[in-house]
Amino acid sequence: MNESGRVEAFSDGVFAIAITLLILEIKVPEAGEHGGLWHALGAQWPSYAAYVVSFLVIGIMWINHHQLFGYVIRVDRTLMFLNLLVLMVVAAVPWPTAMLAEYLREDEASHVAAAVYSMVMVAMALAFQALWWHLTRTGHLFDGRVDVAAARRTRVRFALGSLAYPATVGLAYVSAPLTLAAHGLLAVYYGFNQVPVPTREPDKAVPQADAR
Repeated sequence: MNESGRVEAFSDGVFAIAITLLILEIKVPEAGEHGGLWHALGAQWPSYAAYVVSFLVIGIMWINHHQLFGYVIRVDRTLMFLNLLVLMVVAAVPWPTAMLAEYLREDEASHVAAAVYSMVMVAMALAFQALWWHLTRTGHLFDGRVDVAAARRTRVRFALGSLAYPATVGLAYVSAPLTLAAHGLLAVYYGFNQVPVPTREPDKAVPQADAR
């Protein structure tokens, strides 16, 4: 396994743990006297909604991370630290997810919980953006398939896409449920309209041995 493969394998483990912890935050309800267990299950809808959105966020982040590292042939110390920063935020997602689910139906507390959730998403977007900017700065960590000049030109589009996340912090003080829905829509958007890694035409690809 090469250097980038080891980093990706470690990252996959963190993603897997974080996405698993989401479901552990959904507790088994107690059947009350009014409506029984079905009513108690239905009353937990904020937990289900927060789980689905955060599952999409982490899952699509993992897909993008996997696709990106498919073109990385070597790593340097800076890339490893930036990747750790991404993983630190990913590992933290279950906490604001549980908090938002707990306070989603409250008044003032729901706005604070939604704002904290959004700020974690802002941190995730900025960390992944920093990772992308470092990779495209010189392109020496990519394999020969990547068009480095074209990859560098995607930086602006990448940065503009990240502006949507700070906007959700403001939306949190309008409506917590709308904020959660916005994050779900952003996750789906990035799942289908991500910034791809630009590649060269097959006959113009740089041999990996020469790319060093």
